[in-house]
Amino acid sequence: MLSTSARLLRLVSLLAVRPAWTCGELAERMEVTERTVRRDVARLRELGYTVDSDPGPWGGYRLRPGTRTPPLILDDEEALAVAVGLREAALSGALGGDQAALSALLKLRQVLPKRLGDRLGDMDAAFVQTPRSGEPQVAAGTLLELAAACRRGERARMAYRDWEGRASVRDVDPYRLVHTGRRWYFVARDVARGEWRTFRADRVERVQPTGRAVEFTEPLPDPALLVSRASATGPYAVLATVRLPVPMEQALRSVPATVGLHRADGPDATVVEIGGSSAEGLARYLFSLATPLRVLAPDSVREELLRRTRELTAANEEAST
Repeated sequence: MLSTSARLLRLVSLLAVRPAWTCGELAERMEVTERTVRRDVARLRELGYTVDSDPGPWGGYRLRPGTRTPPLILDDEEALAVAVGLREAALSGALGGDQAALSALLKLRQVLPKRLGDRLGDMDAAFVQTPRSGEPQVAAGTLLELAAACRRGERARMAYRDWEGRASVRDVDPYRLVHTGRRWYFVARDVARGEWRTFRADRVERVQPTGRAVEFTEPLPDPALLVSRASATGPYAVLATVRLPVPMEQALRSVPATVGLHRADGPDATVVEIGGSSAEGLARYLFSLATPLRVLAPDSVREELLRRTRELTAANEEAST
C-alpha cells in the first residue's frame, strides 16, 4: 500500500493530466476507496492546491488552472523525452541567447534518479549533432559542467586548448555562458591574470570545482559585450577600422556585433573594428557589404579595397566598349 505522501503525489499527477475525474475513476486508478480519495483531496486543499469539485454521482474533481503550479511528475520515458528536448534546444540555441533550456536541463538532471541519469548519459554519448558548416561541436556534458560551474559560485580549475592548439590549465571564477547563435562561450575571470576572459566552450576539455567560494565585486561586466568584443577583434592577424556613414542601428544590420566592434561617431556615423586573417580577406568582406564606407586603418586593407574597386571598374569599362 502506498504511503500518504506517495498517494498525494499520485493524486496530483492524475489531476494534472486530465481536465476532470470522477471520484470513482480516481479510486479505481489509485486502488483505494472513494472515501480515501475524498480525504486526500481535502489534504491537497490544506496544502494550497485549488481542487474544484462538482456534486452528484457524475460530478468530479479538477485542478483549477493558474492558481498554483503542481509538482511536475514524469514517468521514466517522459523524463528522458524532456531532457533530450532541452538538450537539443540548448545545443541549437533554438530559444535564443538566454540559458533557459540549459538551466532547465541542469535542474532536471540533478533530480533524476541514477538509473535515468545513466540512460541519459548513454544517449548523450550515442547522439551526434550535425554542426553548422565549419562550426565545431560542443558536447552536452561540457555545457552542463560549465553551467553548473556558473551556478555553484566557486572557483574552478579548467583545462583549455586555445585557437593555436596550445593546452593550458588555469584557475577561473565562472560567471556566465553566452550563446551567439553560432557558438557557446564561457565567461570567467582568469585568476592568474586578474581579468575577465571569454573561452570557447568547444575548446574546454575539463572543469573541476575547487571548493573555494567566489564573491564578485561590482561593477560586473556585460558578458554578451565581452563575447562580442572578443569574437570581433581577436585573435586575428589583421584588424581594420572602418567608418560607415550610418547610425549605429543600421551599421549593426550590415556588420553584426559578433563580426565587428562598434562605436558611435556622432548621430549619423559608426566606426567599426573588424578582424581578419589577411588584408585581402578583409577587403573582400568589406567589398561584399555593398555599402559606402571609409577605411581608417590599416593602409594594407585600404589598398586592397582600392585594387578591387579598380579591377571592377576596369572590367565594366571594357564591357561597355
